[in-house]
Amino acid sequence: MAAEKLTKARLIQILILMAVLITAFVWRTVTYEENTSIDDSATNCRIAAEYCAVDDSNKKLGLSVNPYPVVANSEVTLRISNTNVKPVAKIEGVDMFMGTIPVIFEQQTDHWVGTFTVPECVHDTMEWAITVQQGSETIIAKFTVQK
Repeated sequence: MAAEKLTKARLIQILILMAVLITAFVWRTVTYEENTSIDDSATNCRIAAEYCAVDDSNKKLGLSVNPYPVVANSEVTLRISNTNVKPVAKIEGVDMFMGTIPVIFEQQTDHWVGTFTVPECVHDTMEWAITVQQGSETIIAKFTVQK
């Protein structure tokens, strides 16, 4: 195919294809809008010494993990206090994608409890983030997992 003679029909086909690709590139460049990610509008906190407090609409929302420090391949309990709305949460690696771990919550007396297990990484420590959706609010709590 590389040794074929360049005919008038093939030249027109190449020029039309180039025109379509250039048009698509220019259109995409002109209409590009940068999307705001969840991280930009989310409230961030760091779970240290088991607990992370977030001021959410004039009330403190508490997130805690047990056991602390978190160890890979062991069951971890996430507790969210001071809320009446059932939270939705997922766990993801910060620096390395190792999948998305959903957290299913059950209500206890005055808080919500969910359990999850974080997989082991090749590194000795890895940074993970809990993304909690609480109505229209998003909270991202980061924590470190030991191997």
